[in-house]
Amino acid sequence: MSGIVSGALQASEWRPSGTDGIDYAVLRPQESGGYTIFVRMAKGTHGAEHAHPGGEELYVISGDVTVGDHRLAAGAYLYTPPGRAHAIDAHADSVLLVSLPKGAAYG
Repeated sequence: MSGIVSGALQASEWRPSGTDGIDYAVLRPQESGGYTIFVRMAKGTHGAEHAHPGGEELYVISGDVTVGDHRLAAGAYLYTPPGRAHAIDAHADSVLLVSLPKGAAYG
C-alpha cells in the first residue's frame, strides 16, 4: 500500500551518529526534511547540547536517560518544543524512538 511505512527495531540498520556510543537507524524520512529514528545509546554516553528547529518527540523503549532536566525510564515520553536546547545522558544502555520534523542544530 502506497505511503505506509513499516519497520522493526530488530531489523534496523544502525549507523554511527558521530558521537561515540550513539547510533541511529532511520525508520522514515519526513517530507519536512526531518525523520523518525531509533536511537541507541551506550551506558555512560553524553550527547552534546543541541536544539531541534521543528521540535522533538522522544519515547524511551528501553533504558534510562536524562534529557535536559528530565530523567526518563522505559515507557516515558518527552516533547521538546522547537528551538529548545538540551543535552542527553544515558544511565544505562538505552533505545529511544525519536520523531524530528526538522534536523538537529548543534552548537
